[in-house]
Amino acid sequence: MARWLFKEEPDTYSFADLRRDGSTTWSGVTNALAQKHLRAAKAGDLVFFYATGSVKAIVGVAEVAGDPTPDPTDPTGKRVAVTLKPVRELAKPVTLATIKGDPAFAAWELVRQARLSVMPVPDALWERVEALAQG
Repeated sequence: MARWLFKEEPDTYSFADLRRDGSTTWSGVTNALAQKHLRAAKAGDLVFFYATGSVKAIVGVAEVAGDPTPDPTDPTGKRVAVTLKPVRELAKPVTLATIKGDPAFAAWELVRQARLSVMPVPDALWERVEALAQG
């Protein structure tokens, strides 16, 4: 099982929206590296839901509900999308400021490639975020 971080603007689609809807198609990802990561996502993988914009924090955990499928928003048929379902909200959001202030995260794409919308989360960093979310 792989672990990922997916970013979204909360005004566009929030973790509360995901909980309300029960699932969503994660589509519209156009960056080549983000698409590469999305193609690697498989059913059962876990995802940190990162709220961008004014929030700038990991706010919840979701699960990839199915393997990648063609992106319904892509008329060329080259991009993929995945379906996500909510798992749980984090007890305490883990802010970007907290992550940037922790040397354990220095090499992570979230810190180094701020605009990347889909990225892997190594096991050690997943565990660190979970610990930070507990307070």
